[in-house]
Amino acid sequence: MTTDTGNTGKSNSFAFQDKLFARTTQFFALLVLVTLLGIIGSLIMGSWMTITQTGPKFLVTDVWDPVRSLFGGMAPLWGTIITATIALVIGVPVSFGIAVFLTEMCPPVLKRPLGTAVELLAAIPSIIYGMWGLFIFAPLFAETLQPLMINTLGKLPLVGPVFQGTPNGFGVFTAGVILSVMVIPFIASVMRDVFDTTPPILKESAYGLGATTWEVVWNVVLPYTKTGVIGGIMLGLGRALGETMAVTFVIGNAYNISAKLFEPGNSIASSLANEFNEASDPAHMSALITLGLTLFMLSFIVLALSRWMLSSLAAKEGKRT
Repeated sequence: MTTDTGNTGKSNSFAFQDKLFARTTQFFALLVLVTLLGIIGSLIMGSWMTITQTGPKFLVTDVWDPVRSLFGGMAPLWGTIITATIALVIGVPVSFGIAVFLTEMCPPVLKRPLGTAVELLAAIPSIIYGMWGLFIFAPLFAETLQPLMINTLGKLPLVGPVFQGTPNGFGVFTAGVILSVMVIPFIASVMRDVFDTTPPILKESAYGLGATTWEVVWNVVLPYTKTGVIGGIMLGLGRALGETMAVTFVIGNAYNISAKLFEPGNSIASSLANEFNEASDPAHMSALITLGLTLFMLSFIVLALSRWMLSSLAAKEGKRT
């Protein structure tokens, strides 16, 4: 009788602990949702003046004049998209090469040191990248590579105007290069980890059939790890879209829309960093918060596109093409 009572007490205790654990995890999950809704609500409330007075024209207006209370977010939005695009165009191939070398071709004695070096690059604060870009890269770029690109690529028929501008080392292209250096460690680390999850028997079978290293990576490793690869690229894109300090140092901080990559520009994050402390006018503050809401929506669109890409790839699995 005593034993039955003890077992019943233990069962009740375990049931209570299990219920408490379930409720605690549910609370944490709901807390994330409440926090997200709170952020969205606060951004909408803060930008309501701009939304009601300007409306969608805010995103297609390139005028930013706090003196006359005229605000348009097209220039920062343009700079954000262009710098992030440049970062991915440079960063994704380099990250892919790093990940392939570390997983397929790197000697064992170098694999750990190089992997650690990549991870250490990801740990460097963004302000350090900004200072490096301001004092080291921008002057060196203005003296060497930028004049060369203007004199060569700048004279091509179609893409020539894109690579023209003042060779002062600052501008949208420089910000994109700095961002690419920042996102490479994140993308490369994720790619390396997901490449390591490929079963060795799949790669060994491909090598046994006479496939080269490139054919194994392209036809075996990438299809097996495409979800993780896309996730790593989206992680890098999210870092590039929201980066503040490194971009602020080198982008030029001019509300300018130009097809020339060497001209100064601006981004949403750098605009917020430069002007938030100076925004005493309610209209100015509302416009800055609207920029923050725009960046939030841009990040949401990127996440939705990545989910759509992953679902499309999953739907095509097992189907003949």
